[in-house]
Amino acid sequence: MYISRTLEAFFQNAEGQFPVLLVTGARQVGKTTLLQHLSEAKRSYVTLDDPLVLGLAKEDPALFMQRFPAPLLIDEIQYAPGLLPYIKMEADRQRKPNLFWLTGSQQFHLMKGVSESLAGRVGIVYLMGLSRRELEGQNQESRPFLPIQNDIQERLKGAESLSLKALYRLIWRGSFPAIALDVQMDRDLFYGSYVQTYLQRDVHDLARVGDEMAFLRFIRAAAARTGQMLNLTELGRDADVATNTAKNWLSILQASGMAYLLEPYHTNITKRLVKRPKLYFLDTGLCAYLTEWSSPETLEAGAMSGAILETWIMGELLKGYRHNGRPAPFYYYRDKDQKEIDLLILKDGMLYPLEFKKTASPGKKDIRHFQALQRLKLPVGPGGIICLAEQSLPLGASVQSIPVSAL
Repeated sequence: MYISRTLEAFFQNAEGQFPVLLVTGARQVGKTTLLQHLSEAKRSYVTLDDPLVLGLAKEDPALFMQRFPAPLLIDEIQYAPGLLPYIKMEADRQRKPNLFWLTGSQQFHLMKGVSESLAGRVGIVYLMGLSRRELEGQNQESRPFLPIQNDIQERLKGAESLSLKALYRLIWRGSFPAIALDVQMDRDLFYGSYVQTYLQRDVHDLARVGDEMAFLRFIRAAAARTGQMLNLTELGRDADVATNTAKNWLSILQASGMAYLLEPYHTNITKRLVKRPKLYFLDTGLCAYLTEWSSPETLEAGAMSGAILETWIMGELLKGYRHNGRPAPFYYYRDKDQKEIDLLILKDGMLYPLEFKKTASPGKKDIRHFQALQRLKLPVGPGGIICLAEQSLPLGASVQSIPVSAL
């Protein structure tokens, strides 16, 4: 069953502008499915997961290009980066858009080749797992989020309400299409296989990580810290690796689409702001599996309950921007006085503050740190608390509660 993706509209607009389009993102988020759905009948498809095809691409890329002429969809391009100069030559020869569609799961191996070989010729779009709107068949309703009252009311009109139980079941199963769309699929079996594939192919083959068990310990330690400020020393200690190794491995998690670092907002005006990023796992189902929560109920009642909800909210907000082809202008705020704001959205020079809370009854105390933004000397727009409330209500001047169903 194909689920329409928000990215379709942006991709179809971009295909008329570039000779090469690359869809990147983690394994199993639906990159190939999306492109095959959009592909016209005359576009050939070839996957570099096929050992025979991969051998040809590596040993004789010129012959590969003759055998598979454009328009062409090449799956898992990162396994044969030597093809990229030949794709560039063919794009320069034909001088027209929409020749090659590429997918890639490992940016850490791929992006250097893309930037060197295809500069100015490639449009890069980022696909994440299914958003809640996509799961509900409202892919066109998934758009970049701002806490503006009229926009929130419009979002709530077409949205289904989420009970606590339904929300944490959604969080616990995650957003990979294979498991999100098939309630019969065994969750532990899916994620166990996913992690094994990730370790054996992406990490071992491309990142040259020798000790898979140490890397698995590192992934588990990182998952346990989702929603927290990054401390590489502690992360390395828990995985029993050096801090430099932890830093290198974290970059692998980032570039392979498993983790996201939310940078702190700071200016040169003030030196009192904390400058460490916050770490988020991009799929809450994988995060819950790695941290060994056996059911949605135990996850909701457990120690990670608030952090995993914050992680899910962050993921939904990211999808709203990335699936519309826009960079996410996201930051968080924390100063030396321990005043923290979960998210700042910077749009056209204005800051929009947001808090994430696992509560159905938010109060003014939850937005008390918003006043700290005055020291940044920037205009501050409407703000809100994304929470479990059933309706949006004012909490102060231009601040309101925002139900998670508005995402």
